[in-house]
Amino acid sequence: MLTNFYEKTIIVDTTCILAFAHIGRVQLLKEICPNLLTTPEVVLEYQAELPSWIQVVGVKNAALTRSITALLGLGESSVIALALETHNPLVILDDKRARAYAKNLGVGYTGVIGLLRLGYKKGIIKDIGIIIGELKANHFHLPDNVEELIKRLEYQWGYSEKGI
Repeated sequence: MLTNFYEKTIIVDTTCILAFAHIGRVQLLKEICPNLLTTPEVVLEYQAELPSWIQVVGVKNAALTRSITALLGLGESSVIALALETHNPLVILDDKRARAYAKNLGVGYTGVIGLLRLGYKKGIIKDIGIIIGELKANHFHLPDNVEELIKRLEYQWGYSEKGI
């Protein structure tokens, strides 16, 4: 079942914010996702002041975050825990284990590539190759065919329960 990305409550992990910050494109992240939530734990991992438009929300069930932390990093754990407390969430995660954990809990997810795909599809990103090059130059792991994946015309934008 596909639903609209902008109907979701988007909760972002540290890796995504860092990816855009390291290439000097945090404003691009805002253009793609104007309403982002994150957790105090992500703020600690980020180790810099977050842009004011990213809302910081604490997880109510701290024990849940702690239990997930046995398997994942603190930021990822808190983002997934917040998603479980949030209506209609979509988490932005790039770590493979964190995505698998979210999927097992029924939490929808995407990552930096999914956000780039959305930005390209919506016309926010004109030259995707430049951004891909910048991310790779900053050691962000991307598959070799990432530009093709993003530009694939037959891709219908949406969110599936399996992630995007």
